[in-house]
Amino acid sequence: ELGGKSPLIICKDADLDQAANAAHVGLFLNMGQCCCASSRIFIHEDVHDAFIEKIVKMASRLRTQGDTTSETDMPLCDLGPQVDKTQFDKILGYIEKGKQEGATLALGGGRIGDKGYFVQPTVFKDVTDNMTIAKEEIFGPVMQLMKFKTLDEAIRRANASNFGLAAGICSRDAGTALAAARDLEAGTVWINCYDNFDLAAPFGGFKESGWGRDKGEETLKNYQETKCVMMPIDPKN
Repeated sequence: ELGGKSPLIICKDADLDQAANAAHVGLFLNMGQCCCASSRIFIHEDVHDAFIEKIVKMASRLRTQGDTTSETDMPLCDLGPQVDKTQFDKILGYIEKGKQEGATLALGGGRIGDKGYFVQPTVFKDVTDNMTIAKEEIFGPVMQLMKFKTLDEAIRRANASNFGLAAGICSRDAGTALAAARDLEAGTVWINCYDNFDLAAPFGGFKESGWGRDKGEETLKNYQETKCVMMPIDPKN
């Protein structure tokens, strides 16, 4: 498994509270240091502004630096520091790149305090597919929000990546969600949720996100050696 730039599609019929929860966990869990983080969020134009309002509010209520008493929406997303200075600097560099390339900061955009490797929860809107922050894995608490008109368009743009580790779709229509799951080029597709794992569920990627699978029956193949024995049939009668 070699990382990703995973998309999450928010359809116009999505339950926006449920979708915001999925996006929030998908990106901010473990300070964005997740290989399958939902860092590209495609939002239908009809619910675009309403969704952004919800997701920015949730991100602004994230707790950090030992705060366990302030009100927050998901305590499991409390922000710790990034893993080291190298990653901290890399994330801040991507944020600056996003500003330079024309994305709009809806929240955050810098460090927290002046001590430690803490990065503000950052949300970019008006992101386009050709921007660096929409193409490269940031591995930090930086969310990219994009607008789409049709589901076919969203799936095409979601698949236009060298990565294919995970993806998600939020829709109240089961047929729509399952059809999108079929078409999304990713090893895991979450519907109306994100970052749900089970030891029985295989996990791994398509394309440059790796080969093979962890967990589930499929992972046993990693510990097996396949042997081929060939013998000619030479009947005497």
